[in-house]
Amino acid sequence: MTNDRKRETRDKVIFGGLIIKAGLRKADRAFLLGALIEASRIPLGTAQYRHLHEIGMEAFRADAHDQFRKQGSSVTMK
Repeated sequence: MTNDRKRETRDKVIFGGLIIKAGLRKADRAFLLGALIEASRIPLGTAQYRHLHEIGMEAFRADAHDQFRKQGSSVTMK
């Protein structure tokens, strides 16, 4: 497998994971594509972009916190 194909496969797995993490596993493909196209039209740095970015960052932080707790550490993350 070439490096380009490996990178493409990895990207697909990562982006598929994002769809699942967002709770959209059962959404149809047209809806997902429409939502992504609409999101791509939001200019960087706008209030709407920053709002959606913060929602995503909160989801990643929550996931990292959950992963940390699953490891059985007694240290509390803030």
